[in-house]
Amino acid sequence: MRNSIVAAGVVATLAALAWGCDSAPEDPFHPELAAAGLALGPPAWDVPLAWRGPGLPFPPEENPWPSIREERVRTLLGPAMTRAGVDAWLLILRENHNDPLASHVAGENAGGTAVFLFFREGETGVRSVALSPPGEATALADVGFHGEVVALDAREGALNRAASLLREVNPARIAVNSSGLAVADGLSWTQRGFLEGALGSELSRRLVSSEELVIQWLSVKTPREVEIMARAAEITAALELEAYARVVPGLTTDAEVARYLKRRMAQLGVGDGWAPSQNPNVNSGPDRGHSHSTERVIRAGDVIQTDFGIRIWDMWVTDIQRFAYVLAPGESTPPREMQERWDAARAGNRAAFHAMRPGVRGVDVDRAQRAVMDAAGSLDVYWSTGHPVGFWAHDVGPSLGGGQRGRDPSPHAQRELLEGHVFAFDGFHSWELTGEEVGTKTISVEEMAVITRDAAEWLIPPQEDLILIPSR
Repeated sequence: MRNSIVAAGVVATLAALAWGCDSAPEDPFHPELAAAGLALGPPAWDVPLAWRGPGLPFPPEENPWPSIREERVRTLLGPAMTRAGVDAWLLILRENHNDPLASHVAGENAGGTAVFLFFREGETGVRSVALSPPGEATALADVGFHGEVVALDAREGALNRAASLLREVNPARIAVNSSGLAVADGLSWTQRGFLEGALGSELSRRLVSSEELVIQWLSVKTPREVEIMARAAEITAALELEAYARVVPGLTTDAEVARYLKRRMAQLGVGDGWAPSQNPNVNSGPDRGHSHSTERVIRAGDVIQTDFGIRIWDMWVTDIQRFAYVLAPGESTPPREMQERWDAARAGNRAAFHAMRPGVRGVDVDRAQRAVMDAAGSLDVYWSTGHPVGFWAHDVGPSLGGGQRGRDPSPHAQRELLEGHVFAFDGFHSWELTGEEVGTKTISVEEMAVITRDAAEWLIPPQEDLILIPSR
């Protein structure tokens, strides 16, 4: 992909011509331009297309999640239990206030209280048993996710049957979803009390938090998942370029660019990668952190940051940033100082990329990026270099952080990278603004990569050059 692009402020037709939708997106940002005959021609560059067929790029009827989650249990859960040092995992499922991991274990349709048990067998094997009220047991058996589905007698509760089974198997360490990590904290205080009452004091002493198990399991993605996320990343980046092509300096606001991307998401049938009020975050002014886009008017000399992610099949997300510079009248390239800032941020991103491989700690990746920042004269940046991404924009796993001045690395920054980890990560360059606007401005070249057997691999080709938007 070539990213050295001069955006022509065009009336984009990618929805109809390239993306297989029924109609083009609402055109343009400013209808008064079209009324005055000022609408321009087709896009002036080749956008990398992730979807060329009819219909939606991720049709609901083709959702692969049911087969992928079965694969994740079959191939990844046993090794994760071994790494976490647990012998069994117990989840309690219920209607209306379900466990956060219910959809990962085929428990999203729970009615009456059910208990799912996973037992480690050897170093890599796992056996699952679902203890379910009779009303849901038939459907659970039809799904075929669990090795054994037990329809409970109406007089026998799921917790009592689980206690009997655990006494038979006699695991030394039983993980339960009780943790400071939100996604591994599905067990309520009341459920915990009922569970310990059913288990008795001996088995209750064997209960441990599932936090480490959940991190070890969810952080690793299968090759099929990586392929899906790469397709979604292509669309994410392409939509950002499409939106930049429609910017009219002096008229278009950050919020208008964000609203355009929202419309395109709706047309393509994808959701928000994170909090809808903060996605996408389009910012042409001083740093705002994670925030909503404002009605600030884009103008010459601005660096525009678009931090954007989509959710596909309501399961996997992307997190990619693309940066543009608004040329002043008569300019054909950015000023030397601006180009140097971009080059420095890109170099930091590439330093992080080359530092990533299995066995490396997250903090060491962060430090590799910050060494480039320091050499280029960047201000310090509060945010970490990167984070896991997959089921959430800030997924579980190693944090690519801890190298900030005056901060000790967190336990997650001390974690080692594993094959199958996927990260969104930045290269930073930050400076103090001068003139009418106060604060800092940070270029944060954010890309996505997956950890392979001995290195890192881009999910999609990274942005090489600033996208250039001419003034009119």
